[in-house]
Amino acid sequence: MQYFTDIGLEVHVELSTRTKMFCGCLVVDPTVAQPNTAVCPVCLGMPGTLPVVNKQAVAFAIKAGLALHCQIAERSIFARKNYFYPDLPKGFQISQYELPVAFEGSIGITTSQGKKNIRIRRAHLEEDTGKLEHCNQQGETYSLVDLNRAGIPLLEIVTEPDMHTIEEVRAYSQELRLLLRYLEVTSGDMEKGAMRFEANVSMRPNDNEALGTRVEIKNLNSIHSMEKAIAYELERQQKILEEGGAILQETLGWSETRSETFSQRSKEEAHDYRYFPEPDLPPLIVEKTWIETIASEIPELPEQKRVRYKAEMSLPAEKIESLIQDKSVSSYFEETVKRSGEITANTVANWIVGDLFGWMNESGCSIQDIKVSPAELVSLIQFHEQRVINKNSAKEVLHEMLQTGKPARQIIQDKGLKQVSSTDELEKTITQILQKFPEEVSSYHAGKETIFNWLFGQVMQATRGKGDPQIVKVILKKMLS
Repeated sequence: MQYFTDIGLEVHVELSTRTKMFCGCLVVDPTVAQPNTAVCPVCLGMPGTLPVVNKQAVAFAIKAGLALHCQIAERSIFARKNYFYPDLPKGFQISQYELPVAFEGSIGITTSQGKKNIRIRRAHLEEDTGKLEHCNQQGETYSLVDLNRAGIPLLEIVTEPDMHTIEEVRAYSQELRLLLRYLEVTSGDMEKGAMRFEANVSMRPNDNEALGTRVEIKNLNSIHSMEKAIAYELERQQKILEEGGAILQETLGWSETRSETFSQRSKEEAHDYRYFPEPDLPPLIVEKTWIETIASEIPELPEQKRVRYKAEMSLPAEKIESLIQDKSVSSYFEETVKRSGEITANTVANWIVGDLFGWMNESGCSIQDIKVSPAELVSLIQFHEQRVINKNSAKEVLHEMLQTGKPARQIIQDKGLKQVSSTDELEKTITQILQKFPEEVSSYHAGKETIFNWLFGQVMQATRGKGDPQIVKVILKKMLS
């Protein structure tokens, strides 16, 4: 029997606010701050404390909701989600349930099967939990809790079960992360927990329209881990169904070391959390004028850039994807194109995607760190396009520009890299090479045409790479014939 897969994702996005969701504690870098230092009586859940909503977090949620084509609720409700866990100091989490801040949206993805829309069921605000560290020292096991993260604003984005392959899951996750980073509502840094995934997975026979029994895989900290976990779970479920068994509705964890899912608990339903309106917070009322103001602040988004780069610059899709994956890179590219004059956008893209990306990968620098401004990159490209220097020399010049920050003109002058285009000078050099290698010349005349490239290399070496390659080839071919 053939089976059909249904997958929905819940993505927890840590919002890039300065302070926590319901108190004034600073949001700190978890890799730097000492444990339990960014806390106060409110986020520690001390008796008698009262929460106050972070306005910036609400603004970020609205901005993300609008970019996801969601409806924005002018009246939403915070609720208490009750469950007891060591990293939840109050014994409940302030979240949103029946009336979220954003709902009924969508996001477009592209896979090998074409374009597709993934429906967004809801995007709601809540507070993050603390973080547990499980220790095992000298045979003694114990857990430590760091509450610096407790209370950080989260936006939980929940899809409908519209994904049916791991490729679609990957495309959705990458596109969502890209969109949110363009909006600058999150760092999207998965290594620091700024985005975490939970996958709802079910299988059903192809001839059955009703969804199968759903399992939830919790706390997946990277797209790669999520792909592995879903792949394992699909294989596990298919085997159970083929053997005539039944899938249990449950919450699963994922073991990276064993590369398998494991049962954590039977799946809770909404009533198990005993949701009820948060008594210490009034309804969240959002005025239309504020929504309109936030909408006006939304920048050009990745999908809009794709369309524009293709329509206005005729760039191929693969190059477009490389340029838009980082908002700073696309800004650098556009500034360079703006200054480029008659140089084509495709030529500029080739230099950035090829040479600049190569340097950034090698050096670990970001586009903000490089010492070559858009204007100086244009200057270098112009020297190459006008055949003042050849491609090899241009690469050498760029490498030094990136290391020292010197302008291209100065490096070309200091190193004597100006291209040799004089016909008389090149003829003299080529004559010397042909006289130096008579056997190779004879082999060429005997029909071994590959010798031409070898002789060309000898000429370029003799000119220390400064000979104009096009002129060299023309003269060499003429003299050989």
